[in-house]
Amino acid sequence: MTMPLLLIGPWQLILLLFVAVPFLIALVDIIRHRFQGYYKVIWLLAVLIFPFFGSILYLIFGRSQRIRY
Repeated sequence: MTMPLLLIGPWQLILLLFVAVPFLIALVDIIRHRFQGYYKVIWLLAVLIFPFFGSILYLIFGRSQRIRY
């Protein structure tokens, strides 16, 4: 009996991508840009503690808080 190479099914992979993609986009965006005050730390904590909801909230509301050059 051989072990399958992929231990998760296609629906789990889709769900993983559905959560991982916004998380990575939000995390990279927060790290690359400047914010006023402690907004950067607050958004980083929100995204790291609540990966899916924090990322979605950041992408909706947080991007407008970045410092424009």
